[in-house]
Amino acid sequence: MIDAAAPTRGARDLIGVGVALAVSALVVWLVTRDPVIVAIYFSAMLVLGTAVMTGTRRSGMPLAEDFALPDWSVTVAAIEQAGTAVAIADRAGRLVCANSRFEAWFGAANAPPALPLDDASREKMSDAARSAWRDGAAQLAFRVSSEEGANATQRWVAEVQRAGRGEDFLVWRLTPEARGDPVTETMAHLHGKLGRALTRAGMAAALVDPDGRIRAASVGFAERATGDPESDLVGQDFVSLLRQEEGDRIAWARDGQRATPLMLYHVPVADPDHASEPDPQTTPSLMLVVDAGLGIGAGEGGGAAVPHLEALLGQLPLGLAMTDRDGRLLFANPAFMRAAGREGEVPPTYPTDLVVKEDKRALAESIRRFGHGAAVAGDIAVRLAGQPDDPVSLSLAGVRGLGEAAVLLGLTDSSEETRLKRQVAQATKMQAVGQLAGGVAHDFNNVLTAILGTCDLMLMRHTPGDSDYDDIQQIRANSNRAASLTRQLLAFSRQQTLRPEVLQVPDIVADVSQMLRRLIGEKIRLVVNHDRDLGPVRADPTQLEQVIVNLAVNARDAMQSRGDGFGRLTLSTHRVSAADVRAMRNEIIPIGEYTVLCVEDTGSGIAPEHLGKIFEPFFTTKEQGKGTGLGLSTVYGIVKQSGGFIFAESEVGKGTVFKVYLPVDHGAPGAARPALKVEAPRQWAGGGRILLVEDEDPVRVVAERALTRQGYQVTTASDGEEGLELVKQGGRFDLVVSDVVMPTMDGPAMARGIRELAPALPVLFMSGYAEEQLRKEIGLPHSWFMPKPFSVQQLSERVGDVLAQTKQPER
Repeated sequence: MIDAAAPTRGARDLIGVGVALAVSALVVWLVTRDPVIVAIYFSAMLVLGTAVMTGTRRSGMPLAEDFALPDWSVTVAAIEQAGTAVAIADRAGRLVCANSRFEAWFGAANAPPALPLDDASREKMSDAARSAWRDGAAQLAFRVSSEEGANATQRWVAEVQRAGRGEDFLVWRLTPEARGDPVTETMAHLHGKLGRALTRAGMAAALVDPDGRIRAASVGFAERATGDPESDLVGQDFVSLLRQEEGDRIAWARDGQRATPLMLYHVPVADPDHASEPDPQTTPSLMLVVDAGLGIGAGEGGGAAVPHLEALLGQLPLGLAMTDRDGRLLFANPAFMRAAGREGEVPPTYPTDLVVKEDKRALAESIRRFGHGAAVAGDIAVRLAGQPDDPVSLSLAGVRGLGEAAVLLGLTDSSEETRLKRQVAQATKMQAVGQLAGGVAHDFNNVLTAILGTCDLMLMRHTPGDSDYDDIQQIRANSNRAASLTRQLLAFSRQQTLRPEVLQVPDIVADVSQMLRRLIGEKIRLVVNHDRDLGPVRADPTQLEQVIVNLAVNARDAMQSRGDGFGRLTLSTHRVSAADVRAMRNEIIPIGEYTVLCVEDTGSGIAPEHLGKIFEPFFTTKEQGKGTGLGLSTVYGIVKQSGGFIFAESEVGKGTVFKVYLPVDHGAPGAARPALKVEAPRQWAGGGRILLVEDEDPVRVVAERALTRQGYQVTTASDGEEGLELVKQGGRFDLVVSDVVMPTMDGPAMARGIRELAPALPVLFMSGYAEEQLRKEIGLPHSWFMPKPFSVQQLSERVGDVLAQTKQPER
């Protein structure tokens, strides 16, 4: 409810005007002390005020009380400009309004000059604001380095102007400065007036890429290089248009023997306002070719020949540098800096800065000796600061004919050679460890065969419930665990017995998926994806399942180590064609078709320094007691023995992916490898005469007792010579059971001697080594193989199978 007795805003304004008039009249009185002047002043101001009010009311203009608050939406619409950030700030530095471009670039919570910029930019903005408040307007151009990174390298033009009825506002306009491409601009200039101006001045100019190919050339360059000013030189080799003469001088290749020597200058074409130095590997260069004596630095002296030498040597893949006679580095090409382990860096003042402290003095004395002596060459062994453990050979040669004496340095990039040496050393170490592991596993298998066989014989005399029965079973169980450990060693050394089959990898993944879900737990989600048209592979399905399980267990442990235990395990298969392998440019994988099995996790990842060691035996990053270090080495051995390849890619904190490449089996006739056993096993109920040849006494005793209990007549021999001698003496046997590796005469050599006397006598070989490894050594028809360790039952069944596949023994 409005109070009628309350004075209106207009009345209050009139009272205020009257009070102001009275105060001003009092001031005039205090100054003049003349009543006449005060009366004239008061009357004049009263008449003037009355006339203004009357004119205002007649014209319909609103009084002060009729003015409303400004509609800023209209202002925002008026200042909306594409490509320009506009903002209005008051004297207190508060943002009054801004267009959408300003909000997008600098945020609605920031008012100029307090924008999210670096200190130098904010200081320039503050200076411009002070100038605008003082002078009415200001303008500046500067580089804005935004803390948020959106416009970190952008150059801007900022304009600020004081505005408003009381000039209480600052209007800011910030426009990004268009940045041109120096390479594109240089190409345009070479084809335009600048190229013609250089030609008139006797300079041939060309823009050359880091690989030495011409990107653009002036008319004068084309005319001097080919004789035709209209010829297209784009893509041609720049160095091929020049030739080197005696005294390290250069000339046009098309000119005769009396060609005018040239001088060559090169300028990297890069943005000069860019903070970093131009990269010589990616930055094109502007090459200026002028006749000697006409260019910069012409005349006698040592420095005239250095620029064109630097330009020529800079294109070579050899690491070359030049110093003066006092050891100061005049130039160094990119290959030299790369070989010194300083790729992309600016060459130092002295080449001694590139070597270790102990070699600085020797290098400095060598440079001084070659610089002051005759023009000879030599080598010195130095250790680079970046590679202090690997000495390199640095070539030095005294250079004459360039005015002052100089020394040319040559350094070959040995990083690839060093990498290959380390790979060879690693491969040699892995091969030695593999041979050791295979030998240990072979001997251990003999021991386990005796233990398992003895346990089986003891169990035949005991029944469940006897006091010794459980103890014997425990011994047998522990022996089987030890046997699984030997299988891991054989898998790592690629000496285990495989039973390869032609199969589809998705079928193996499907077989182990249910087991994997229980193995990885409920917190880890298992995802399985398969490509179409996957090619079949030839592998042992049991061993391939072991590969998947081992990789899944490692993935589970990596995801559980992150704390919450949650994660995702992805098993996927992909088809890789020969074209894909060729595009990979991998020096390890031969060109061909592959089926790839990928095992990817979201675990903690593998540190880069550990990634190259994960396949080594007994290497593990797990806590003590939680890993043997044989899991991945076993996987590596199985994959390599299957003819495949395995690679690991990892990023700390994000996860790891293992990729197993298995070659596609095309089933070509004759491609299958011959097996030592070809027929299916049959039942055998009769006895027979068996020659048992085994150099390990415990194994021979157990095997003899096991076969004797099955009704066979067993004759034993402790080595190959004794077994052959028994046959030579007229012994008649239905089957020879022999170890493969024995002293003096091994099993295959004995079998060949026996076949000369009894060509049809079958032979059953047994060994702790792999059948795959021994197949070439055996190579006999009617031969079978049984891997160690084996139980009494397995030995009896295997002997019965072999006898069932051969003729009936004579009684």
